[in-house]
Amino acid sequence: MTAETLKLASQEPNRLALFISSVTDYAIYMLSVDGNIVSWNAGAQRFKGYAAEEIVGQHFSRFYTEEDKASGIPERALLQAARDGKFEAEGWRVRKDGTRFWASVVIDAVRNERSELIGFAKITRDITDKKQAELALHESEQRFRLLVEGVTDYAIYMLSPEGLITNWNAGAKNIKGYEAHEVIGTSFSRFYSAEDQQEGKPQAALQAAKAHGRFESEGWRFRKDGSRFFAHVVIDAIKNDMGELVGFAKITRDITERKAAQAELEKAREALYQAQKMEAMGKVTGGIAHDFNNLLSVVTNGLVLLRRNASRDTDIRLIDTMERAAQRGGTLIQQLLAFARQQPLQKEHQNLTRLIDSFEAVLRRAGRSTTKLDFELAPDLPSVLIDVAQVETGLLNLVVNAYDATPPHGRIVVTTKLVELRDKQVQKLPAGRYVTLSVRDDGHGMPADVATKAIEPFFTTKEVGKGTGLGLSQVYGIAQQSGGDLVIQSKEGEGTTITLYFPASELDSASDTEQADIETVLIVDDQVEVLEMTAELFRSLGFDVLSATSGQHALNILQRSPHVSLLFSDVVMNDMNGIELAKRASAAYPALRVILSSGYAGHGTAVPTHGKLEGFHFLAKPYRVNEVVRKLRAIG
Repeated sequence: MTAETLKLASQEPNRLALFISSVTDYAIYMLSVDGNIVSWNAGAQRFKGYAAEEIVGQHFSRFYTEEDKASGIPERALLQAARDGKFEAEGWRVRKDGTRFWASVVIDAVRNERSELIGFAKITRDITDKKQAELALHESEQRFRLLVEGVTDYAIYMLSPEGLITNWNAGAKNIKGYEAHEVIGTSFSRFYSAEDQQEGKPQAALQAAKAHGRFESEGWRFRKDGSRFFAHVVIDAIKNDMGELVGFAKITRDITERKAAQAELEKAREALYQAQKMEAMGKVTGGIAHDFNNLLSVVTNGLVLLRRNASRDTDIRLIDTMERAAQRGGTLIQQLLAFARQQPLQKEHQNLTRLIDSFEAVLRRAGRSTTKLDFELAPDLPSVLIDVAQVETGLLNLVVNAYDATPPHGRIVVTTKLVELRDKQVQKLPAGRYVTLSVRDDGHGMPADVATKAIEPFFTTKEVGKGTGLGLSQVYGIAQQSGGDLVIQSKEGEGTTITLYFPASELDSASDTEQADIETVLIVDDQVEVLEMTAELFRSLGFDVLSATSGQHALNILQRSPHVSLLFSDVVMNDMNGIELAKRASAAYPALRVILSSGYAGHGTAVPTHGKLEGFHFLAKPYRVNEVVRKLRAIG
């Protein structure tokens, strides 16, 4: 070793001591084996506030907090450094002025050539700023975690790059019904329908989020219990500082109520549009009908004048044909006026069930025998204010349409009942009690776009020449003029139900209030022509008339109409003869008077004697009005 080298080596300890004493960013000082301070640098003075003469010789534990000293942390630090050669930790330390700072501490054991412990080298760094930043970050993360976990209106959770659920908040549990342990580690595709999973929609959503950074959509999702909800979904791709995908953040919101509200709003808009369209069509239709009615009056009056001067049979037949065409034109005008709500109605209080009972024979005659026509009529209905003739015409039209739409061996049901409606529950009807009249068939039904147009004038689904397209529009007009409305429910392949709503009257029907003065007779005959003739005969005698075309039909009416006081029945009928009907009716209603009638001298039973047949009053066909009157007087 040269002299110069020896000189530099001898100067090295002094240079090192000078360097250590000059460092201000670190507190570097020596401790004795017992932990007393034996040296002190500028950094130590700056961090801790003590001058060298104030601290050298003091125990280093004075920089620790009272809590740490009580726990023996300073002593354990020296023991670990002595045992392991080094001790490293972070913690709060105390300055001369009593303030605290967060310190990074390293204590190294110092040994001599014989490996004997001669003291400790201690380096302390003030990292308060770093600690505060970490605490701020931790607090921010904690607040964010509490915020996310506390949100109950949104399902907020993370996904792995493969789409596996990695965490789960309270909102996710609230909306989807799963506990965290039930879903963490499983694929988020479990919330999609089987059809959506087969189409690959979950994977497509992740791919879109990965490619564009974000994916947003709405659709149906499923809860744990299998119920559906309509969801608004946002998926954000999460990438690290190097741009690598580390997962996805997924936010789901249940917007089922909003979806339903939008549907209701759209329905209301469509209803308003339809109402405005029908109102405009009604005004135009009414104007045309009035003008055409005036023109038709000229034609019909002219035909009357022509008939007076016609002498040839050919001319008379031609005029007959023209008059029939004019009459048909008049019928079309009445239908148009009814749709336009400009047809004058002769309103009266009427019980719908009783009206249908008396009209049932006509309805049965309108169809074919292979289609079953049933009646489900509620008894004791309140009356409604209607034009009886118009309602009968409308009902007949609905039943005929149902026959046309129903295949052979199908079924048609006419129903009446009382319902309580909320405000605008049905169309624009106000809240209150309504009597409904429905005609339901199990025919081919109508698609939605056809059903919405069905009440428009001249719209028809029938073949050319088989319908005017005015029947249903006329029924709609009658319901509207009566203060009610018409509702069509139909689905292709599942049939159609058309329901008329009439406001229930607080008054009794005329037939109820006059029941003490007007008797009700039930006439039964399977020959419709005879039935209608007999009904008119009894009406001329002042009776309120109900009619039936079979024994079973008659028993059904009696069950609904206990006010019937007289049964007038033919004896020979197909399903149940008049004698059996009379016996069953008398057994059920002992006060019911019975008159049987027949044109046969014998009919498989005893021959009538002394005006009686098996104990019941008997009237032979053909009979005249005076004979009927005498028989009525005889039975009292």
